Amino acid sequence: MKLDIVITGVGGQGAVLASRVIAQTAMAKGYQVRTSETIGMAQREGPVISHVRIGDDLTGALIPDRGADILLSFELAETARGLSKLKPEGTIIANTAQIFPVSVPLGISSYQTETILAALQRPQGKTILLDASRAALEAGNAKTVNVVLLGVLAGMSGLPFTAEDLLASILKQVPEKVREVNRKAFEIGQRLAEVS
Repeated sequence: MKLDIVITGVGGQGAVLASRVIAQTAMAKGYQVRTSETIGMAQREGPVISHVRIGDDLTGALIPDRGADILLSFELAETARGLSKLKPEGTIIANTAQIFPVSVPLGISSYQTETILAALQRPQGKTILLDASRAALEAGNAKTVNVVLLGVLAGMSGLPFTAEDLLASILKQVPEKVREVNRKAFEIGQRLAEVS
């Protein structure tokens, strides 16, 4: 068994926590796990990319280009940036929310939504685009975008753990006072996966 997941987003969205939850869930099921994170200027809404490799006899933590089975993305432009990591038949699970870099409101650059959406149209594989940011607000906390997307991920076939395993790992990672809102966010994500 081998599963490679690339997680992309911007700082403050919980991408690093999501990668740790996935990794810990897989380790608890007895799998080898390798992870790598690039967070750079993440505290200033800079790009974040995490690699999570799960399986047996793993070597290295970095997923090669066109090697990821799943691209889990928290922001639309970061989804496009992560495409080079995805296998042609791989699955994209992406939040359609947009976080504009400072250069956009200053008029230095533009955020080309239609171009990005066109790049995500692929002849193979599965693409799930959803407004996870709105779903997080529905759950009661805008910071649960990562958990909504983990709920969607939990509905994918071929994972080495169950949705219940993944939820249990999430609830261990978050403070007690926000466990219920995270549970709700996860369940909303699961429902979104069912209709995607």
